[in-house]
Amino acid sequence: MNGKKILFVSSELVPYLPENEVSLMSYETPRMVNSNGGQIRIFMPRFGNINERRHQLHEVIRLSGMNLVINDMDMPLIIKVASIPRERIQVYFIDNDEYFKRKATFTDEEGNAFPDNDERAIFFAKGVVETVKKLNWSPDIIHVHGWMASLLPLYLKKLYVDEPLFADSQIVMSVYGQGFDGTLDKDLIKKIAFDGVPEESIGALAEPNYNNLLKVAVDYADAVILAAEDIPADLEDYISKLEKPVLPFVPLQEFEEAYMNFYNTKVLK
Repeated sequence: MNGKKILFVSSELVPYLPENEVSLMSYETPRMVNSNGGQIRIFMPRFGNINERRHQLHEVIRLSGMNLVINDMDMPLIIKVASIPRERIQVYFIDNDEYFKRKATFTDEEGNAFPDNDERAIFFAKGVVETVKKLNWSPDIIHVHGWMASLLPLYLKKLYVDEPLFADSQIVMSVYGQGFDGTLDKDLIKKIAFDGVPEESIGALAEPNYNNLLKVAVDYADAVILAAEDIPADLEDYISKLEKPVLPFVPLQEFEEAYMNFYNTKVLK
């Protein structure tokens, strides 16, 4: 991986959020690339339950300040940064008071999903792209983890298809069993269409449940990693019919060699 640039975009990441299958692999994969000579950037949402003082987050003024239009509303983009000291890894946080100030990730105290999770996902995807553009950093691979990051492949291939910075970037989508119950807002398809994405290209999002969201994600990815053993059968069957590289699940103890080989022989071909 010497000199290769890998952009990691994740819904969750340890040590900033509790350990689960998404947050752990979102940490282990960039750690592996970093230790093998790759250049990395990591992006995640700045959820309100992340302790900014403990993790020493600070705003990057030169990257903040723009507005993103979400469903015809101007939403200010704030960029914060922190580092994981023992790994010398820098993490960028996408922030907005309206979407991410609340002291929780995806659900309220009663376990109910936040009604604006769909707009938070749109804001996160667009915020990552606009920030990477400001950094003028052209990644060889963009590796996406977690459902709140899963609109990124669609936006890169549709809204930002003519952006030269990503012209040669290969998108890898890691698919997990850990999703959400029910559906996102039923108007998600219209909110994405507002950005100029044709509705017929995202027809599955007419029913915006976890499986359909991930189906759209893998449709627009260049390669797929099955990152869990318990992926929903409907989703796993859909992925099995894709005509693109798919890495079957490998346990954490064996992932480094498998992922590195997948990057080098299937993604960076």
